[in-house]
Amino acid sequence: MAWNEPGNNDKDPWKNKGGKNQGPPDLDELLNDLGKKVSGIFGGKGGGKGGSAPSGKSMSTIGISLVLIIAIVVYAFSGFYTIKEAEKGIVLRFGQYAGTVDPGINWKWTFVDRIIPIDMQSTREMQSSGFMLTQDENVVQVEMQIQYRVIDARDYVFSVTNADDSLNQSLDSALRYVVGHAKMDAILTSGRELIRQSVWEELEKIIKPYNLGLIIVDVNFKDARPPNEVKDAFDDAISAQEDEVRFLREAEAYARGIEPRARGRVKRMEQEAIAYKGQIVLDAQGEVARFEKILPEYQAAPEVTRQRLYIATMEKVYSNTSKVMVDVDGGNNMIYLPLDKIMQQQSTTQRISPQSYSQPQQQSSINSSPSTSGRSDRFDNGSN
Repeated sequence: MAWNEPGNNDKDPWKNKGGKNQGPPDLDELLNDLGKKVSGIFGGKGGGKGGSAPSGKSMSTIGISLVLIIAIVVYAFSGFYTIKEAEKGIVLRFGQYAGTVDPGINWKWTFVDRIIPIDMQSTREMQSSGFMLTQDENVVQVEMQIQYRVIDARDYVFSVTNADDSLNQSLDSALRYVVGHAKMDAILTSGRELIRQSVWEELEKIIKPYNLGLIIVDVNFKDARPPNEVKDAFDDAISAQEDEVRFLREAEAYARGIEPRARGRVKRMEQEAIAYKGQIVLDAQGEVARFEKILPEYQAAPEVTRQRLYIATMEKVYSNTSKVMVDVDGGNNMIYLPLDKIMQQQSTTQRISPQSYSQPQQQSSINSSPSTSGRSDRFDNGSN
């Protein structure tokens, strides 16, 4: 039969455990034992005998103790927090600055301390733009961007009410100050880099007394343009300025190409003049030396030397001419010998028919005989 059938409860395992009649564990006894242990821990006295039931006062003490233990555990675990690698924590104890904590796992007094994490490594961006009045009383729309990051967490939180807003107002002030002291042409064209540097310097000068805990990493001049109503006119002016710069560059390039060639020609002409000068001086010196050699001979035999110089000169002259004039003695006629034509005719005749070469040769010898006799006679007369 089953142990739990009616009329047969002797086999109940809860009542006859270990060979004795025992019932299931009593919940009141468990709570009483736990209350005694807790009371012993907190300095209280234990209850009565094991069989007596706990009183109401002991039960309330046990409940309070459990609540306290759980509250202490929860409070202890709630105080742990983590600061990221790129951050630094500002500790506020009852609202007052109490120090900073480094990245990692830390612990705080809950409800006493408050932690403000500050990003120290990320680079932040901020822009400023608007219509501004230039030094030459023109209106221009300028847009500028800065990059910055936090270097001092305490100054960033406590120096001013809002460090980012203060930096934004300082950027507007610096930008309007620099643009107000610059001309519009410089802002739109060639002076952009100077404007950027000036804004950077002016911004650092403005924020320095406030100790914002920030550092300016970079300043970017993004855009500068005139109002839309006069944009076309300014575009034409900018195009004209660009053309001016381009023409200047082309002129400079042309000058750099022409000047070396001109200097080269000048140098060549100087060298040629020096060479010509040297040649003339050497020729004159040679003439002087030749004259000095002829002078003693002339002094010894003037007539012979004169005739010899004349003959040498005539030989030089006749060697360079193709025409000969022969004066026949005893008459008023002169014989003209076109030697160049005769030589050209001979060469032509030789190319056509070599057999016809003898007759022109005889005719040429006949024609040239008077000139030879006349020339010899003239030389003889001259020598006599």
